[in-house]
Amino acid sequence: MSLRVPPVALSALFAAAMWFLPDVLMIKTPGAWVVAIVLATLGGAFCIAGVLAFRQAKTTVNPVNPETSTALVVHGVFRLTRNPMYLGFTFLLLAFAVWLGKIPAMLLVPLFMAYLQRFQIRPEEDALNERFGASFDAYRHQVRRWL
Repeated sequence: MSLRVPPVALSALFAAAMWFLPDVLMIKTPGAWVVAIVLATLGGAFCIAGVLAFRQAKTTVNPVNPETSTALVVHGVFRLTRNPMYLGFTFLLLAFAVWLGKIPAMLLVPLFMAYLQRFQIRPEEDALNERFGASFDAYRHQVRRWL
């Protein structure tokens, strides 16, 4: 794997970076906290649904070693997105950025996604393709990577 930092830790690092960004280019609107709660709830739901689907399939949740997967999970939330936990982390980071009201924090969200795409998702999908072959290839063509 190209990524040595687990995605949950990477999410925490990005959240810390958002927190410590200077308070410039702020957007403070009265309803921002409502938007943040909705995004955080959505993000948490995606994360939990992904973990539960992996547990139900009795396969590893550890994204650092996808070659240890024992099952290709394509049911539940995995019918909507190939990466529900990463999508969940993205929604959580976006919720945090909205709550902070910092435009630069919001700009870190696409950077987080690009980093995950390059250093986690692509190597992970290569490992899954090697392990599950045509089944993964068919799934990859049916379900989008993000949404």
